[in-house]
Amino acid sequence: MIDTNIFQNKTAVYYTLGCKLNFSETSTIGKILREAGVRTARKGEKADICVVNTCSVTEVADKKCRQAIHRLVKQHPDAFVVVTGCYAQLKPETVAKIEGVDVVLGAEQKKDLLQYLGNLQKNESGEAYASALKDIHSFAPSCSRGDRTRYFLKVQDGCDYYCSYCTIPFARGRSRNGTVASMVEQARQAAAEGGKEIVLTGVNIGDFGKSTGETFFDLVKALDEVEGIERYRISSIEPNLLTDEIIEFVSHSRSFMPHFHIPLQSGSDDVLKLMRRRYDTELFASKVQRVKEMMPDAFIGVDVIVGTRGETDGYFEQAYEFIKSLDVTQLHVFSYSERPGTQALKIDHVVTPEEKHRRSQRLLELSDEKTHAFYARHIGQTMPVLLERSKPGAPMHGFTANYIRIEVPHNDTLDNQVVSVRLGNFNEDGTALQGTLLL
Repeated sequence: MIDTNIFQNKTAVYYTLGCKLNFSETSTIGKILREAGVRTARKGEKADICVVNTCSVTEVADKKCRQAIHRLVKQHPDAFVVVTGCYAQLKPETVAKIEGVDVVLGAEQKKDLLQYLGNLQKNESGEAYASALKDIHSFAPSCSRGDRTRYFLKVQDGCDYYCSYCTIPFARGRSRNGTVASMVEQARQAAAEGGKEIVLTGVNIGDFGKSTGETFFDLVKALDEVEGIERYRISSIEPNLLTDEIIEFVSHSRSFMPHFHIPLQSGSDDVLKLMRRRYDTELFASKVQRVKEMMPDAFIGVDVIVGTRGETDGYFEQAYEFIKSLDVTQLHVFSYSERPGTQALKIDHVVTPEEKHRRSQRLLELSDEKTHAFYARHIGQTMPVLLERSKPGAPMHGFTANYIRIEVPHNDTLDNQVVSVRLGNFNEDGTALQGTLLL
């Protein structure tokens, strides 16, 4: 039993890098500390505890983690500093040596964070606690809102795919998940707290069910029946795991939105083979086509990596033309970053940083064109929008069912409300459509 008296009236700050899953897990860590008596530090207030949840998907991510730790240590010089997340799991000893760090917690330890805080007295040097990859087994549930309107429900963790460029399986372990029943219960709790939208998050969520003998489709059907939740979004799902039955179900679902995020990574079949992806461009195109047949106005986001080892000029041109041909809405473009221990390091042909940048810019320009055209097609339509809190005097923003960002005049009474909005022209910076409320 942990004596929580030491935590009463203590303050904490939280800093998260990386994916939506990380943000969900940080929010759960915050909830654990709040229940122990710790409150979130106010702006400008010195904290007693600093929690940094790290990412390690690229070399740049590692660097940002180190910078964030240094910055927080400087801002809160007497705070007990805890570092967790993927970078902490992959390089625990390296992180522990960063000046000011007290405890480093790996993937298996972060759920038990309270046990590692002791009496909050700073250590002379950082202490690292991280299990070997084969010993990462537990699934730590997380359903949290944080500072946003939307809730993030962690349905799955880990990955069994071992793509040649990726360290995530080494950072998070094998694929595992909670039960459908436990997910439904967490969704019901979110609804009881007033939540209206839930984003399903995980590392490879289409793989849900491996550890419980269930399927992702089972989960989708069960969540659709939870009263009070008006919207679900599937954060990201591998194309080979996005089945026709899931697409068809979403097309007539009560609450699953016509919004998909499907990682492509490359539009070249040769590069996909080098990446050890589990599909080809033909399968990917067929999934996009199927979604659009069932839901013509669906938003489809796509992840693309440029400049991987082996991506010649010719392969990139193939990829560009393929992506250009797809009826998708937005591209999330990443420059390849070499990761220690990955199989990609054995591949010949290295792309220069300058060429990676050039390729990224071409794809980002293509993405802007596709997103702008998608938004423009909906101008003049009336659609339901879930509005989110904004600062006093600032415009409120929200999203349509198919993820078009809408801007409306500020009105506190509309926070977390689904309202009918007529979609107008683009706002000043082109990031949203201006909406007229139809109350």
